[in-house]
Amino acid sequence: MTDMRPVGYVIGLLVAILGATMMLPMLADLIEGRGEWHVFLESGVITILTGVILAMSCSNGVGEGLTIRQTFLLTTGVWVALPFFGAIPFLLGETELRFVDAYFEAMSGLTTTGSTVISGLDNLPRGLLLWRGLLQWLGGIGIIVVAMVFLPELRVGGMQIFRSEGFETMGKILPRAQEIAGQISLIYVFLTVVCALVYAGLGMGFFDAVVHSLTTISTGGFSNYDASFGTFSGTAEYAASVFMILAALPFVRYVQFANGNTKSIFHDSQIRTFLATILVLVVIMAVFLTSVFPHHWEQAVRESLFNITSIISGTGYASVDYMGWGSFPIMMFFLIGLIGGCAGSTACSIKIFRYQLLFASIKTQIRRIRTPHGVFTPQYDGRTIGPDVLTSVMSFFMFFVVSLGVLAWALALTGLDFITSVSGAATALANVGPGLGDKIGPAGNFAGLSDTAKWLLSIGMLVGRLELLAVYALFTVQFWRN
Repeated sequence: MTDMRPVGYVIGLLVAILGATMMLPMLADLIEGRGEWHVFLESGVITILTGVILAMSCSNGVGEGLTIRQTFLLTTGVWVALPFFGAIPFLLGETELRFVDAYFEAMSGLTTTGSTVISGLDNLPRGLLLWRGLLQWLGGIGIIVVAMVFLPELRVGGMQIFRSEGFETMGKILPRAQEIAGQISLIYVFLTVVCALVYAGLGMGFFDAVVHSLTTISTGGFSNYDASFGTFSGTAEYAASVFMILAALPFVRYVQFANGNTKSIFHDSQIRTFLATILVLVVIMAVFLTSVFPHHWEQAVRESLFNITSIISGTGYASVDYMGWGSFPIMMFFLIGLIGGCAGSTACSIKIFRYQLLFASIKTQIRRIRTPHGVFTPQYDGRTIGPDVLTSVMSFFMFFVVSLGVLAWALALTGLDFITSVSGAATALANVGPGLGDKIGPAGNFAGLSDTAKWLLSIGMLVGRLELLAVYALFTVQFWRN
C-alpha cells in the first residue's frame, strides 16, 4: 500500500504557498480602489487554511525522500490540485465564471498554456489580471523544477539523458529539489525583473510591464488586453522576442554560467539548434510576407520574429491575427507549435532535444543500412545515446501522436469542426495557447466551447505539461501492483 502522507504533505505546502501569493493581487485591488480586494482575501484564507491543514495532517509521514511511485503521484497531484484553488478568485471575482471555466483558466495559467475563456480583459480589475500573470509565473518555475528533478528521475520521455546535467545529489528527491529550486529561483526572478524594466523603459505602464514580464518569462502568454501583445506593437515586440527566447533555453545552463562555467551555454547543441530553427523560420516567413503582402521589410521581420518565437516557445502571445496571412503561414504555425523550446526551460511542446535524438537515430540507422558490417551508435551532444533513452523518446513520440488523435476525435464528438478540433488538441497537448480558426484562433478565445470540450482540453493541458507518460503511468496496473 502506497503511503500517501508525503505526497499530501508537499501538496499541502504548495497549496498554502499559492494562497499566500493571493495577497499580492489583493494589494493591487486595494491600490486600484475598485472594492474587489475582498475576493483575494477570502480566496487566500480558504486556500491557506486548506493547505496548512493538509500539510499538518500528513506531516507525521514525511521521511528522507520519496519513492518513485510517490514521485509520480506528487508530480500529477500538484498540477491537479493547484488549479482547483487557483480557480477560486475567478469564481468569486468580477468574472463570476462557472467552475468549469474557472478551472480551465487556472489550469491554462499554471500549465503556462495561455488559452483563455475570459473576454473584456481590458476592463478587468487589476487584481485578477495580476493573478493570471502570477499563475503562469508560478507554473513556469514549477515546471522547470519538475523537468530538471522529477522527470529525469522518472525516466520520462528521454529526460533521463539530462540526469548528469544537474547537481549530482541523486537519491533523495526532495532535498535535491530544494537545492535546484533555490538556484533557479534567483535566475528566474532576475530575468523577470530585467524584463519588466525593459518593458517599462519601452513605454509600457508599470502594471502592464510587471504582468507581461511574468507571462513572458514563464512563456505563458496571458495578456492584460483582448488584443494580446498587439497593444504594444513596435520595439516592444523585439524585446519580448528576446526574453521569450531566453526563457526557452535550459535554466541549468544559466546556473552553470553564474557559477563560472561560461562555455556550457554556448556549446549546448540544443541551444544552437533552437536558435538556428528560429532564424530559418523567421527568414522564410519574412520573405513570404514581403512577397505576398505589401509589408515593409522591417514590419515583416518584426511580425515574423515575434509570432514565430511566441508559438515555438509555447508563449502564445499574438501581435496580429495571422489567420489572415493565408494557408502557408497557418500550416507553419501549426507545425512549429509542435516543436517547442529546450528541455529544462519554461517552454513546452515536444522539445528540440527529442527531434535531435530522433534524427540521430535515423541517421545511424541509414548508416547501418549503407554499411551493414559497421558499428554505429547514435550520439547527442558528444555523448552516446543509450537504448533506454531512444526507447523512451520513441515512446513519447508515439504517445503524443496517439494522444493528439484521440483528443482531436473526442473534441470533434462535441460538435467542433475539423480545424478547431485538431488545433485545439494540439494547442492543449503542446501548451501553446491559441489554436486555429475563428473560434479559438489568435483573435478569439475558448469561451464558446462546450463544457465537455473545456474539460477535455484541461486534461490535455495537464497531460501535455507533464510530458504525457508521467500521467499515463498512473493508469497502468503494473504501477499500483509493483
